[in-house]
Amino acid sequence: MTHASILLPPSRSQRPGAAGRARLSVAGDAARALGLFTVARLLGVLVLAAAAWATDQRPLTLLGRSWDSLWYLGIAAHGYGVSEVFGPDVVHSDLAFFPLYPALVRLVTEAGPLSGGAAGLLVSWLAAYLAACGLFALGARLYGRAVATALVLLWGLLPHSIVLSMAYTEPVLTAFAVWSLYAVLAGRWLWAGALAALAGLSRPNGFAVAAAVLAAAAWECWTVRRAGGKVTHRLWTGAALAPVGWAAYVLWVGRREGDLPGGYFEVQRLWGSRFDLGRGSLRFVRHLLLGDEQLVFPMTMVIVAAALVLFALLVADRAPLPLVVYSGVLLLVALGGSGFFECKPRFLLPAFPLLLPLARALTRTARARPWHATVVVCALAGLSFCYGAYLVVVARTPL
Repeated sequence: MTHASILLPPSRSQRPGAAGRARLSVAGDAARALGLFTVARLLGVLVLAAAAWATDQRPLTLLGRSWDSLWYLGIAAHGYGVSEVFGPDVVHSDLAFFPLYPALVRLVTEAGPLSGGAAGLLVSWLAAYLAACGLFALGARLYGRAVATALVLLWGLLPHSIVLSMAYTEPVLTAFAVWSLYAVLAGRWLWAGALAALAGLSRPNGFAVAAAVLAAAAWECWTVRRAGGKVTHRLWTGAALAPVGWAAYVLWVGRREGDLPGGYFEVQRLWGSRFDLGRGSLRFVRHLLLGDEQLVFPMTMVIVAAALVLFALLVADRAPLPLVVYSGVLLLVALGGSGFFECKPRFLLPAFPLLLPLARALTRTARARPWHATVVVCALAGLSFCYGAYLVVVARTPL
C-alpha cells in the first residue's frame, strides 16, 4: 500500500546553487498554493457577508458564534460544567467537546485584547493555514507540486469549506492530522506520535490519526522484522504516544461521570450521538427520500456518497497505507454514527486524502485542456461560496 519512494530521504547530491534554486522554486509554488487558498476563503467570506448584510445579520457574529462555537467559547471562558436538559434521555453536556481548541482560544484571549469570538476565529484561521501548508507539503511529496497546489485549492473549495473560516475545530484537527501523516511518511515517528496525540485532543474523531499512525507502525515493524532488521525505539515511542490524547480525555470524562470506560460515550448518547453501524443514518435517508426536506439534507446525502466513491478511488490508486486508514476511519465514524445527519459533511472536512484522486485528475486536465480545468474550478467555487452562505445565513440546521 505504501510508495517506497516516499519513505526515502531527499537526495543530497545536488550542488549548493541548484539546491538553493530548488528551494526557492518550492517556496514559490507553496506561496502560490496558499495564495489561491486565501483568495478562495476570502471570496467565500465575502459572499457570506453580503448574504448576512442583506438579511440584517452580522457576518463576524455568524462566523464566530454559531452552533458548536458557543459551546467551545463557553468552555474557554469558564471551563467545563454546563449542561442543558431537554428530557430524561436528552442532555447536552459540554463534556462532549474535546479540550484542545478551547484551551487555545483561552490562551489567545489571555495573551492579548481579543474577545472569545475573535480569538476563536484567529485560532481557526491560523490552523487552516497550517493545514493548507501541510497539504501542500504532503501532496508535493507524493505526487509533485502541481498536484499539491490542486489539493490545497480543492480543500478550500469544498461545499462545507465555510467551516474553515468559522470558530470550529475542523481546521485544528486537519492541521495536526496532515503534519502527523507527513511525519509518518518521512519516518519521523516521534513527531508523528506527538502530533497524533494533539489531534486526539481536538475532536472525537481525532483518533483516526492515531489509528493511521498505529497501522503504519505495525506495517513498518512487520516489514523490518521480515527483512531481519531491528525496530527503533523511536517507532515504538511514537506509536505509544499516538492514542494518548484521545484516550486521556475519554478516560477523564469517564472518571468525572463515575464510569471510567463508558462515561464519555454516555455523554455522547445523551446528545443523540452513538455508533450504530449506520442504522440511524439509513433510517434518516429513507425518511429523506420519502419526505420533503430542505436543501441541506439531500446535499448531505450527495456529499457522503461522493466521499464513498472518492475513498474507493483512493484505495484503487494504491495510496499510502496511513492515508487510507485515516480516511477510512473518518468515513466509518461519519457513516456509522447516528444523530445530526446534516453534520456529516463537516465531519469529513479533515478527510483531505479523499481529494487526492480529484487533485491528480484536475492537474492532468489543466495540462491537457486548461479551459476545462478553469470551468471546473469556477463551478466548484460558485457552489462552495453560495452553499456556504446558505448554510450559515439561511439554513436553520446545525452545522
